[in-house]
Amino acid sequence: PATELERMPVSLLCLGVLIHHHYLTESIVPPEVRPKPAVPAKPPHVAAPSPTAPHGPSGLGGGFGVDRVPGLGHSGSGSTLLGYIGIDTIIEQMRKKTMKAGFDFNIMIVGHSGLGKSTLVNTLFKSQVSRWSSGWGGEHKIPKTVEIKAVSHVIEEGGVKMKLTVIDTPGFGDQINNENCWDPISKYINEQYEKFLKEEVNIARKKRIPDTRVHCCLYFISPTGHSLRQLDIEFMKHLSRVVNIIPVIAKSDTMTPDEKNEFKHRVRKELETHGIEYYPQNEFDDDMEDKNENDKIREAMPFAVVGSDKEFQVNGKRVLGRKTAWGVVEVENPNHCEFALLRDFLIRSHLQDLKEVTHNIHYETYRARRLNDNGGLHPISANNTQESNL
Repeated sequence: PATELERMPVSLLCLGVLIHHHYLTESIVPPEVRPKPAVPAKPPHVAAPSPTAPHGPSGLGGGFGVDRVPGLGHSGSGSTLLGYIGIDTIIEQMRKKTMKAGFDFNIMIVGHSGLGKSTLVNTLFKSQVSRWSSGWGGEHKIPKTVEIKAVSHVIEEGGVKMKLTVIDTPGFGDQINNENCWDPISKYINEQYEKFLKEEVNIARKKRIPDTRVHCCLYFISPTGHSLRQLDIEFMKHLSRVVNIIPVIAKSDTMTPDEKNEFKHRVRKELETHGIEYYPQNEFDDDMEDKNENDKIREAMPFAVVGSDKEFQVNGKRVLGRKTAWGVVEVENPNHCEFALLRDFLIRSHLQDLKEVTHNIHYETYRARRLNDNGGLHPISANNTQESNL
């Protein structure tokens, strides 16, 4: 008997063969091979992710180190995004933003009259940043400080701008009655906290609140070679509660090396006996690395320093120093004094930490006490305070 295929019309058979042939032809054509887009290489300073690092659900390696692919624009317009993507790039983002905003650093100098406080600050920043720089020439003698005065300067180095404010204070201990002679300085420090607090509670506060808070207080100790005076102890005891105290021995070239080391040891013992905490405080060490670094600094305190803004020729080089009958005391020579240690500690390694301790510890302590005493500060409009209009 004839099968169904034999009974099917010839026209239908031909159509079926043509359709089947077209289907096979289309299925065996290989897809178009497109070249891979060029991928920019990682910057040389960015380390490649570890091959053993776990991969996330999107196939990104540990650390999310992925190169951007050209042609993936924000709006699909074909724009090219170049560069390496990774969480470590946040450091570069923070650096750029901080460099645009700049830095603020406020330093206060406190001590007896005639210890060279203003001279040391000028030496510290290698600029005429004390109060006398605006109206006094280098050939004039630095005038005696008679009131608390803040002088601000903008220092720029390597594209980084820093607004440095030096708060010079009058020498204390000159009066017959020195009772509570620390009150004006303590009052000034608290006034800066109050000014910052009022700006914080404003309804329409500034995008960036001007920071006039004292980040560091250099306390100058007379090089007696014996012990701290009672006035020094009381002064530092009151100031250490509201500001970061860094004790320094002024004009240390008046002592022999043995006298200097013995005096430093005696000062540390007296500060510990009277419960005076100076920066860096033990309780603020974040980890063992910080503790080991800060322990070395605490053992070297108080820094025995010499300040001078005059240069002399020594071994064919111009150096800052003080000329004596037996030679030149070089300010930046670690064998002569510890000025280099102070500068390194104050500017290179701990400047940012001084600001953080001021904000997180001293200012927060003042803020909590202030809000507690008054039951909270009411928001202050910009029209009601003179500070808000500055």
